[in-house]
Amino acid sequence: MRKTLLATAALLSLGAAAQAQTTVIERDRPAVVVDRPATESKSVTVHDHGDGCVTKTVRKENDMGDSKTVKKETCD
Repeated sequence: MRKTLLATAALLSLGAAAQAQTTVIERDRPAVVVDRPATESKSVTVHDHGDGCVTKTVRKENDMGDSKTVKKETCD
């Protein structure tokens, strides 16, 4: 009877020790960065030549001073 009681106590103490060794790992996620579009100005010029051709010029400029101009001509 005494051996059974000691064996039961030993098994219970080993079970408690196994539960005490549980490790929880927490990971920090990287910060979320949202890129907002820069403010830009845009001008559109449309010129009708009268012979069925139309020229459209678009000029964009951002807040850094960089500009881009695109010119497109279509004829019917």
